[in-house]
Amino acid sequence: MRQQGPMKRHSINLIVCIINASLLVSVHSFAGYRQCHTSHRTFLQTPNGSQSSSSWMSNSRRSLTQFAKAKSETESSSSSNDLSMDDLVDDLVEDLEHSSPPEMHHAASGDSGVESSKNSNGHKLHNLRVPQIHLPPRFVPGMSHKQHHLQDGDIDAAMHHNIQHNGDDSTEDLLQHHHHHTPHPHQQHLHQAKKSVSTILNNIMPNNPLVSATPEWKRLQKHAEYMKTTHLRDLLQDKERCDGMFAEHDGVYLDYARQRIDKETMELLMDLAERQNLKGKMDAMFNGEKINFTEERAVLHTACRADRDQVGTVFVDDMDVVKEVHEVLDQIKYFTDGVRSGRIRGYTGKRLRNIVSVGIGGSYLGPEFLHEVFKTEPEGINAALGYSLRFLANVDPVDVERTCADLDPEETLIVIVSKTFTTAETMLNARAMRQWLWDFMGNDKEVVEKHIVACASTSATENVKAFGIDTEKYFFRFWDWVGGRYSVCSAAGAVPISLLYGYDLFEKFLKGANSIDKHFVSAPFEKNIPVLMGLLGVWNMSFLDYNSRTCLPYAEALLKLPAHIQQLDMESNGKYMTSHGVEVDYPVGEIDFGEPGTNGQHSFYQLLHMGQTVPCDFIGFVHSQHDLCVDDEELSSHDELMANFFAQPDALAFGKTADEVRAEGTKEELVPHKVFKGNRPSMSLLLPKLTAYATGQLLSMYEHRTAVQGFIWDLNSFDQWGVELGKKLAIDVRENFLEARNADDENFQINTGKPASDRILNYYVNNSRDRESQCADGNLTTNISRKTHRDYPPQRHDLGGQVGRLQ
Repeated sequence: MRQQGPMKRHSINLIVCIINASLLVSVHSFAGYRQCHTSHRTFLQTPNGSQSSSSWMSNSRRSLTQFAKAKSETESSSSSNDLSMDDLVDDLVEDLEHSSPPEMHHAASGDSGVESSKNSNGHKLHNLRVPQIHLPPRFVPGMSHKQHHLQDGDIDAAMHHNIQHNGDDSTEDLLQHHHHHTPHPHQQHLHQAKKSVSTILNNIMPNNPLVSATPEWKRLQKHAEYMKTTHLRDLLQDKERCDGMFAEHDGVYLDYARQRIDKETMELLMDLAERQNLKGKMDAMFNGEKINFTEERAVLHTACRADRDQVGTVFVDDMDVVKEVHEVLDQIKYFTDGVRSGRIRGYTGKRLRNIVSVGIGGSYLGPEFLHEVFKTEPEGINAALGYSLRFLANVDPVDVERTCADLDPEETLIVIVSKTFTTAETMLNARAMRQWLWDFMGNDKEVVEKHIVACASTSATENVKAFGIDTEKYFFRFWDWVGGRYSVCSAAGAVPISLLYGYDLFEKFLKGANSIDKHFVSAPFEKNIPVLMGLLGVWNMSFLDYNSRTCLPYAEALLKLPAHIQQLDMESNGKYMTSHGVEVDYPVGEIDFGEPGTNGQHSFYQLLHMGQTVPCDFIGFVHSQHDLCVDDEELSSHDELMANFFAQPDALAFGKTADEVRAEGTKEELVPHKVFKGNRPSMSLLLPKLTAYATGQLLSMYEHRTAVQGFIWDLNSFDQWGVELGKKLAIDVRENFLEARNADDENFQINTGKPASDRILNYYVNNSRDRESQCADGNLTTNISRKTHRDYPPQRHDLGGQVGRLQ
């Protein structure tokens, strides 16, 4: 319901006070009130009439006091109304039309200035007197106060002058509008009145930009108080409710009946989505608008799996995005087919059978999650025969040791994945792998050209070339509009996965992701799987105060999915600043974790059932990648697994009452310990089978869920400034280490100015001075043991570079 009575009058009075206050500014500026926002300008002139400037200024100063009072009264009642700013503007302008002076009307009206006006819902406003605001007879945005008296021809000339000198595109557009559209003068005044009032309200009125200040958010908060009094045990008995809480698309089945919601909850969440312009933000992302505003970048990971027939539909800085993507995919297909067929070989002419992907964060977690799925995908098993893929992510030298163990360098291809080619951990590991190749095959530059390829942003081309990589043939680019944690569909995932499993299987993965992309942008929100998942995430986090969430795939092949989702969600929405630069006052950014079932059931499900409430995502499949039927067993192994998949959500929702525990013959003193309170929300995703296509669908669903939550919370889900400070401090600590290692005085003490840091840094340095890892020049070396195809290669290996095995 729209607000009525005194509340409405307070709001209208507030608008009038703001207008008076803004007119006060115009007197001081002598050029009329000016509000600038990029190229848009709005000017109001000082009112005409007999009132003197000093008298009018005095009255306007009084209006500021009225403004403060009206604003206070309005805010105190804001939780009980949902009148929009547009409604207020429309009503004010309508009243202006009825109460404006005769010269604004071009027909006799006899209006008295006191009217009973109606808003769009038919509510009358009685005895509302609106002050007479005299707008200038000619109101042309983009022109100075002194130019408003000009005739038509002079105005045109003046506007052309402004365009030439200011480059004001909006003025040029207005000029064309001036030539082709000249409405009735009366309508002109009303249109300008509405435009002026809207500008003042939107740009001057100190509105609260937080979503938590909106009526839609407040209604959800009120509704959450009621839902907290309900129990899933009762909600799940409502068949009509349960039958409406599912969504289905292309084999994906989402059941969210076990969420702590009812029909009204979903209606209110849809209202919030509309209020936050969710659809508009989704479209802006897919259309290539630079919604990552802190880095001035588009967000187009979806373009990495777009159909080829979408070429020419999305542009970023005059680049045809989909065309670029398919050029790179074609390059990857040609290269990976060449390696797998033996057409492309290593430095010594041997086949390249071992792939080491060097990357960290999104350059590692996404591709590894995909690799684990394809390992047991029937087509993947056959395609990978004779090849191996390993990931080197951690800067810990032990990770280098484990990665290189039993590999033949002559048969190994290194894929360096780094968007900027400057990530400290990745580049140190890349240099270690380059040295490893040189030690066995000599430091000929062709060793690098034939054994190392790069996946990096186009902006990193010079860094790639400086590393020694052939940028003409073996540089697979992706772009600044593909974020690291969203990059598995780009070259970052395509190159290592296609080398091991073949490009055709990777392409099926892309098609699955594209299927959900199309569903996401086209399906109504009520049946839109990623939107529903995102809105329910907001509901659980911000209204029911559940600050954790767990991903529980009942498929061992998805063992790395929770880690990927963890980065995807927590790096995207682990923020506290909105797009308006205002700190949030509502909970955002869940803690995500997970483990495949049934392993998780014997790990942390105790907490899920009896500890704090953690909303759960259960992921299951109708068919197993590899089912097993053991002799004399009544059910297949997959049925046993899925029995747990279906049981756990009900156990969490229904719980177990004290009476049910007693009915089992439990001793009374043990009854409280065996009671399950239940009422713990979950949702279930069921897919036909874990294939490459289904994996793409899962990835896309979770990527879009993350974006939906960020859009609702008004966060930038596509930057990650939170990781930068630690990186900077690590560089400082590294300098401290270098200074301490090279100091002649063994009693040298690091002094950072932070006593706690100094103490532990000096403890580390002092207790590591006796390591046998100091070179004469003070640099550290890495010892990598060797157990390769050769007969007992060197037990000690110092990565010398000049003493390669082949020299």
